[in-house]
Amino acid sequence: MTQELTTAAVAQEPPAPRAGWWRDAVIYQVYVRSFADGDGDGIGDLPGITARLPHVKDLGADAVWLTPFYLSPQADGGYDVADYRTVDPLFGSLSDADDLVREAHRLGLRVIVDVVPNHTSDQHPWFRAALAGSPERARYHFRPGRGADGQLPPNDWESVFGGPAWTQAPDGDWYLHLFAPEQPDLDWDHPEVRAEFDSVLRFWLDLGVDGFRIDVAHGMVKAAGLPDIGASEQAKLIGSQVLPFFDQDGVHEIHRAWRELLDGYDGERIAVAEAWAPSPERLALYVRPDELHQAFNFQFLNCSWDADQMRETVDASLAATGAVGAPTTWVLSNHDVVRHVTRYGGGEQGLRRARAAALFTLALPGSAYLYQGEELGLPEVTDLPDELRQDPAFHRAAGQDGFRDGCRVPIPWTADGPSYGFGEAAPWLPQPDSWRGLSVASQSGDPHSTLELYRAALALRRELPGLGDGAMDWIAAPQGVLAFARPGFVCTLNTLGHEVQLPLPGQPLLTSGAVEFDGANALLPAESAVWWAI
Repeated sequence: MTQELTTAAVAQEPPAPRAGWWRDAVIYQVYVRSFADGDGDGIGDLPGITARLPHVKDLGADAVWLTPFYLSPQADGGYDVADYRTVDPLFGSLSDADDLVREAHRLGLRVIVDVVPNHTSDQHPWFRAALAGSPERARYHFRPGRGADGQLPPNDWESVFGGPAWTQAPDGDWYLHLFAPEQPDLDWDHPEVRAEFDSVLRFWLDLGVDGFRIDVAHGMVKAAGLPDIGASEQAKLIGSQVLPFFDQDGVHEIHRAWRELLDGYDGERIAVAEAWAPSPERLALYVRPDELHQAFNFQFLNCSWDADQMRETVDASLAATGAVGAPTTWVLSNHDVVRHVTRYGGGEQGLRRARAAALFTLALPGSAYLYQGEELGLPEVTDLPDELRQDPAFHRAAGQDGFRDGCRVPIPWTADGPSYGFGEAAPWLPQPDSWRGLSVASQSGDPHSTLELYRAALALRRELPGLGDGAMDWIAAPQGVLAFARPGFVCTLNTLGHEVQLPLPGQPLLTSGAVEFDGANALLPAESAVWWAI
């Protein structure tokens, strides 16, 4: 006997408010310029997102997270902000932002927006004044150069995007930028910087947003004296050790102050840290009870397709966050990494693994983040013309692969049109011809599609009392297979390239690949996951 995909009904009513909603929330990430184009200029915008919010609702997510849509020269996809209280005309208006929040709330979705506190744009009024020698210079890291004539950078720090982390200003001093030169780092020891961001957070909270994703939450504080690192290729060290510009203990004072600010608003407003830390224990410091609510689990995202490594990463993550009473987050892709269909090998194998990883992830305790298009099984686009790439990492030093453009290609909604339903014009990055078959319209109603797999999984996750936040226990399984139990529920994941026989764990609820049965045993397909009711 072969078990086909089981589709569960999606709840039609907005979810009722619940305490600690974020502890087991499924949050859907929207890369604003690549989700939906509402005005026909080939670039995604806020009205386009508002019109497509029913897709997120029907998928079964609890919240939507938007990448930056603030006024920006777009040197780094909007993560170079010139005005934190204004919507860039490229994406709409402040009224459009208000409409989006209101419509999301009407649909029962919460809204999380990006805040970028580590750096501003070089076109921000503060930095323009700083270059002119005004007092605003103290809000950034300006230093005299080294060497007899000051022509060498102040220290050996390197930009995450390649090359030195310092650029010389016209007057001879150098300013720090851990990312692109157009993104000068703020000095968070300056009280006016802290006061400004308190005001920015309040501005968007007053508009009604439900929380913030904090960009580079680990980078706002630098070690005293800005000491040399004494190593090259420093980007490879990020996440493996504490660096003088990342994961300094001083960031926690800032996050505690922000938690107090958020707690002053009703409706359980939250903050999630984009924080790279060298260990799960260091990462857990960001989510202590008086700090942020969540932190992205990059250790899990970077985990290879290996059962032992996956189990070890899950155990370490749950132990670290559990020690401080926080939930763990699970994420497979985002706008900064190669899509996991491609990371897992690409082609049919990559898609099989990605579908299985989705069920495994959504069954784990805690909160899950989905990146737009992963519910469609989209692969990385690796053959973009160089002249169309916009990722600053691609255009800087040698050794940067520029793959961030490949995961940001606009997603397909229909099987036809100049942009597969993304908008009325050709999109800002070209979509592969093969994507017509991966569109929302093409997959909707097909019980074997990746989209319907996600819809069914999220519906079951909402309905089954044993999923979401809570405990889990590993179950004995053959080498290469992971199995864990939650109340009334078992998840099995076969990471091997061949089928595996397993004693029947229970009644199958949902499968990423067809399961066969032989008496009291189940034959798990290669690279597949199954949810079981017990």
